[in-house]
Amino acid sequence: MRKLILYIATSLDGKIARKDGSIDWLPDPSSEDYGYQEFYDSIDTVIMGYKTYEVCLGFGEWYYKGKASYVLSRHPDREVLPDVQLITADPVAFVRGLKATEGKDIWLVGGGEINTLLHDAGLIDEYILAYIPLVLGEGIELFPAVTRQENLKLAQHAIYQNGVVMMYLIKEDSQAS
Repeated sequence: MRKLILYIATSLDGKIARKDGSIDWLPDPSSEDYGYQEFYDSIDTVIMGYKTYEVCLGFGEWYYKGKASYVLSRHPDREVLPDVQLITADPVAFVRGLKATEGKDIWLVGGGEINTLLHDAGLIDEYILAYIPLVLGEGIELFPAVTRQENLKLAQHAIYQNGVVMMYLIKEDSQAS
């Protein structure tokens, strides 16, 4: 079975973006890889909410070319790029089915509402969090209104000179791969 992996940056106070969705506070990714390329090579599918999709569109050409790309939305009239598939079905059922298909792992790109929904359904297998050393204050939460406790264990970590701390977390009952 494929794993659903949340790989995301968060502020110390658990924000993944400013209130307006901007991520201008993130460190320059050209200065450090943070394990990104190895992670990116391990997945063949990305999944995200529509608000996160809109943020990704602001980066120019579709960044996830060559990866199966799914955008979850409650609104079937939303427009997406030809390389992207809009999913308006129940997200939990869709992701459960996707995990049962053949392929590499699946990257849950975000955002907060989708993170919470899939976490509360018990579908996230690994959490790779890049803690950025700042308190953002107002913003979009990593897990807004989360209701389910998940006991995790630290499988690996990395600390960078700029203060970024990468945490690789798995469910307590999982085996590190």
